[in-house]
Amino acid sequence: MNAQTERFTIEGPAGTLACALDRPDGEPRGWLVACHPHPLHGGTMDNKVVQTVARAGLALGMAVLRFNFRGVGGSAGAWDEGRGEVDDALAVIAAGRERVGAAGPFALAGFSFGGYVAAAAADRLAPELKPQRLALVAPSTRNHQAPAVADVDATLLVHGETDDVVPLAASLDWARPQGLPVVVVPGVGHFFHGALPQLKAIVLRAWRP
Repeated sequence: MNAQTERFTIEGPAGTLACALDRPDGEPRGWLVACHPHPLHGGTMDNKVVQTVARAGLALGMAVLRFNFRGVGGSAGAWDEGRGEVDDALAVIAAGRERVGAAGPFALAGFSFGGYVAAAAADRLAPELKPQRLALVAPSTRNHQAPAVADVDATLLVHGETDDVVPLAASLDWARPQGLPVVVVPGVGHFFHGALPQLKAIVLRAWRP
């Protein structure tokens, strides 16, 4: 995201995974792992929505770890229909605990397909390792069976009103049985064109202590 971004690889389930770490000025107050959108449709860790959520984390003093799923931008392996990508996220989270070494809350975020992966990864983490904050931006709730979240109060779900990739109705249907509130951004599509500052402000408001 900037000249100070630290680029490195970790060993993932299908080979090396390309990662990028941004640290705030001063001692980190928590850390965030962000998951990118669909690998077969151009999704990478440099996606603008992912970077927007990452910048919100940095503004809150968090260390931010992004990565490319298997088969994307320097990461080994090939598309695995979501199964292996969840494994990738879990590997990055485990490695991040060692590399980042940040005190404070652990947060997990994802956009579109990455939102599904973030929810699925959070579901598979042991109770003591689950994220204290979870941000899902237009998560893939129509094409993937995302599990229910463990903590409604700790989860931020943001969706554009006119999303034509993941219809708002799909996320409402997923959220309704959980009693999970949905933040709807009026007149905004899937990629939040023209509304990235608004998205950042939503995350900041939700996560600011």
